[in-house]
Amino acid sequence: MFSGLVEATAAIAAVAPCGGGRRIAIAVRWPDGEATQIGDSVAINGCCLTAVEVDTGDGSERIAFELSHETVARTTFGAVQPGDRVNCERALRLSDRLGGHLVTGHVDGLATRIAVVDRDGAWDVTYLLPASLLPEVAVKGSIAIDGVSLTVNALPQGGVQVTLIPHTVAHTQLLDGDGPRPCHVETDLIAKHVRRLAEFSRAPE
Repeated sequence: MFSGLVEATAAIAAVAPCGGGRRIAIAVRWPDGEATQIGDSVAINGCCLTAVEVDTGDGSERIAFELSHETVARTTFGAVQPGDRVNCERALRLSDRLGGHLVTGHVDGLATRIAVVDRDGAWDVTYLLPASLLPEVAVKGSIAIDGVSLTVNALPQGGVQVTLIPHTVAHTQLLDGDGPRPCHVETDLIAKHVRRLAEFSRAPE
């Protein structure tokens, strides 16, 4: 479980085939200097991955992850290249403050960043969402985009709008690149269960 508060951005250090999936490695420097252990869960752009190899040196770590064909098919990792920047967050401890919202690290689908508007020091960003996820999004509700906990400002046709403050822009990769860009999206955990209960309540007995 994660909070959607990015701890560090990292560069993709290596990408290689791995069975029917891929093996990726990142080069990251955690702010607290705590060492990652093999088997630890790390959210990379909001996708929960398991560390399978860790090399430490000079205060930074090179962490490798093995991605199944299912993960590659449902995420942007099939197109990631060395040098690409990713958002990183380690799994929560039960004693941690929950400053964002509960994020499972299970990617629900791919959103597409379609518009960025500068609002004098903040940025309104609009994402196009898969139609199947729209019932799980509400104004003032929470959503995770590439692992970042964000508050929904508006629901334009077929999408969602959020506002990024300078701190978020400086500590994530949400505004990296020009033009439309695919992103991982995870809707709110509570919204998923409410939707499922509503579907059962409407089902004929």
